[in-house]
Amino acid sequence: MQRRQFILQSLAGSAALALPGARAAGWPERPIRVVQGFAPGGNADTIARVVGAEMAKGLGQPLVVEAIAGAGGTLASAAVARAAPDGHTLLLATGGHAVAGALYDKLPYQTVGSFQMVSTITFFPFLIVTQAESKLRSLTELLEAARAKPENVAYGSAGVGSTHHLAGELLSRMSGARLLHIPYKGDAASVTSLLAGDLPMVIAPPTAVLGHIKAGKLRALAVTGAQRWPGMPEVPTVAEQGVAGYDVRSWAGWMLPAGTPAAVVERLQAETQRALQIATVSQRLAEMGGEARSSTPQEMTAMVAAELQKWTQVVSDAKIARL
Repeated sequence: MQRRQFILQSLAGSAALALPGARAAGWPERPIRVVQGFAPGGNADTIARVVGAEMAKGLGQPLVVEAIAGAGGTLASAAVARAAPDGHTLLLATGGHAVAGALYDKLPYQTVGSFQMVSTITFFPFLIVTQAESKLRSLTELLEAARAKPENVAYGSAGVGSTHHLAGELLSRMSGARLLHIPYKGDAASVTSLLAGDLPMVIAPPTAVLGHIKAGKLRALAVTGAQRWPGMPEVPTVAEQGVAGYDVRSWAGWMLPAGTPAAVVERLQAETQRALQIATVSQRLAEMGGEARSSTPQEMTAMVAAELQKWTQVVSDAKIARL
């Protein structure tokens, strides 16, 4: 009940965009600082640069991307939450933002209430993959094996508390198959272990496994989204293989400090929408495994709140120690 009340309060706080009469006249006055919480050159960094470069054409100022990596993206989120709400500091948030809110016991910000949502940018699923020569030819077979011998079938993820990890915990809970989680330090390490035969499966984003699938070394058993992924339309969803209602996708989107003027939010949302309609931008996101999709600030706020609630329940059900 307390968590639900907190989420509703956060929604209300995030909806309050600005002081009456706030205008975007003269904005942006200088380059916009874009903060992202992961290593330079990674997915988040690339998304921010690709979309930001196109948005800069309409805004008349560059979007300068800065990595503040660490603690699951929470250091970057904290930096933006305490920044001046003048539209010159922007967060490239990912699905890990809501996961962190569920997992971390004390954060110096509210997952929803400390931010003004602008727009989503892209959504992408995870792939559940095995070695190409594995005897497990489908997710259905894998889950049957796990039900027969609980915690005997392991899966690798990018680390404890990653979206990949919680996707596996949700799969265990919804399928009744008790899978054993093996955390690694990043996708590359877990995929390397899978290729070496140390794991029966891995949950990873498309960018981490597509090359190995195309090379015939790995096989995709399932896609975690509610619909099949256009990049590999022949791969069935988890839901199609007996786990009705299962839907896990990561995402990226823009957030500002709470209290940013409404006119600034509206301008950024419009420029995001315009940028995502540019073929070169949407194609680059597709190459990374994503689907370009903008939203209204209200739609993004509701989505993040729902994600926070979902992952909080998964953390509780799986008895994962809060950090």
